[in-house]
Amino acid sequence: MSAPSSIAVRELPLFPLPEVVLFPGRPLPLHIFEFRYRMMVNTILESDRCFGVLMRDSASKQPVSIGCCAEVVEHQRLPDDRLNVLTTGQRRFRVLDYVRKKPFYVGLVEWLDDEPVQGDLTDLAATVTDVLQDVVRLSAKLMGQAIEMPDDLPDSPTDLSYWVAGNLYGVADEQQSLLEMQNTRARLEREEEILTTTRNHLAARTVIKDTFESRS
Repeated sequence: MSAPSSIAVRELPLFPLPEVVLFPGRPLPLHIFEFRYRMMVNTILESDRCFGVLMRDSASKQPVSIGCCAEVVEHQRLPDDRLNVLTTGQRRFRVLDYVRKKPFYVGLVEWLDDEPVQGDLTDLAATVTDVLQDVVRLSAKLMGQAIEMPDDLPDSPTDLSYWVAGNLYGVADEQQSLLEMQNTRARLEREEEILTTTRNHLAARTVIKDTFESRS
C-alpha cells in the first residue's frame, strides 16, 4: 500500500466521526453506508487509498481541526454498494482550510509530527507499560475474565504513546487532546496520569469485591 505523501501540504478527503479518534499505527474498521462516503471511498480506492479521520465535536457538532490520515488496507464491497473497510492510521494532520464540503469534505491539510525527543524516554515508557499491566490485571480480576497484554507492544516511545492512547475507551475528548500533543514525553506523562488514576480506582473496587466475597 502507498503511504501518505511526504509533501507538507495536500488536499485530503475527510471523514468526520462522532467519538472516534484515530492514532498512527492503530487499526480502524469502518462500515460505509452513506452515499456521500461511499463516493469518497470509491474515489480514494482509485488513487492513494488515503483519507482523513476527524472527530466530530460533541458540543459544536463540527469536525475538529486535527486528525489522522487513514489508509485503506482491505475492503469488501457488499451487494448494495455498501462497503466494509479496514484502515490503519498513518500521519497526523491539521486542517488549514476546506476545499469543499459537498458531496463530502475535502480539506487542505498539513502533516504534523512530534517534536524531536529530548532525553531518554526509556524509563518513562517502561513506567507507562507497568501501570498499563496493572490496569489490565485488575480489570481481568474484576471482570472474572482472562485479559492479557499483547506481546508486541511498540518499542518506540512515540509509537507506544500512540498505542496506549488508541486503546483508551470512553474518553474521546482526552484522546483528542493526546492526538494534538506534539511532544512524546508530554503524551506519555499524561497517559501515566490517566492510567494511574484508573489503576487506583480499580484497586479500590478490587478491595471492596474481595471484602464482600470473603464475608459471603
